[in-house]
Amino acid sequence: MIDHSVATLDIVSVHQVGNKNNGEDILLSKHPLDANGQETEALLKKYFLNAFNTPEYFHFSFSNGDHTLNPLFKFASEVFDGSANFHTSSVHIAKHLYETSNHPNIKSGDLFVAFISKLMVDYQEVQAIGIFKSENKHSFLKLNQDNDGFMLDKIEGIQLDKPDKACLIFNMEADKGFKVCILDKTNRSEEAAFWKEQFLNLKSSNDDFHQTRDFLNIAKQYVTAQVTEDFELNKSDQIDLLNRSMDYFKSNDTFNKADFEEEVFRDPAVIESFQRFDQNYRQTNEIEVPDEFDISLPAVKKQAKVFKSILKLDRNFHIYIHGNKEMIEHGVEKDGRKFYKIYYENES
Repeated sequence: MIDHSVATLDIVSVHQVGNKNNGEDILLSKHPLDANGQETEALLKKYFLNAFNTPEYFHFSFSNGDHTLNPLFKFASEVFDGSANFHTSSVHIAKHLYETSNHPNIKSGDLFVAFISKLMVDYQEVQAIGIFKSENKHSFLKLNQDNDGFMLDKIEGIQLDKPDKACLIFNMEADKGFKVCILDKTNRSEEAAFWKEQFLNLKSSNDDFHQTRDFLNIAKQYVTAQVTEDFELNKSDQIDLLNRSMDYFKSNDTFNKADFEEEVFRDPAVIESFQRFDQNYRQTNEIEVPDEFDISLPAVKKQAKVFKSILKLDRNFHIYIHGNKEMIEHGVEKDGRKFYKIYYENES
């Protein structure tokens, strides 16, 4: 949880970073931004921080696993320990972004680097470095008055909903590579990966959020891709397994793998099939999830959006199945037509 209600923007520096691959330039400012007015600071705080409502945490990494070699870890360490001038460090950050912006589809933009105090992160007050990139300009109309009436001028500017890309580096867990959270509005594609992987070089934190997310993803992959290879199940049976998986995480505070398997899959043969899939999936994707952990409610809410409980029948019907598998019955007519019979008590 991040609470920025009493946070302050101590210093903000701005630079313009183009795409080096496309021959665009980088424009570096010589001094920090003058943003001392209360109204300006309030707008910038909203723009920078409002989107970080349910953060997912990461740590800095490097190609050989030594996070101390990550340039951004080095810049942040020097700012936090007071051995470097903040604006000078913001210039280094801008140059690093410019050097890593080597995909032709990466957009140029305005880069804001801010030093933030009094942020509450998981109920602990910390300092943070914020890196925010605005890539898309928006058109606004400005009404101007002259002697005879009014005139409309079109101006280009930043829409203050949230930045296109953002990163918060918290002065905590330095021994692991600092605690970091990110934002990227770009769609999932090759150019979208550069912010997290090429520029920041992050690895997921092995915390409750990632453990909950990763295991729910394993369960989802098994139910949607593997279980029908091993057993004869129809689509409603698969949806029932997905619903039971999600219900387990919604109704428990802690996760126990054996309890989950017994409650969700029930049949020993299905449990054994899942365990084989689980082991192979972890090895293939190089993830580690303990057999017991505290369940993260934000991760459950996030994963619930991709757990589909919709039964689609040709192009005629969509049936939403939320529970009680006994209320729906599947069959086949003598002429080969398939059917579902649905039981209910109340109609609304």
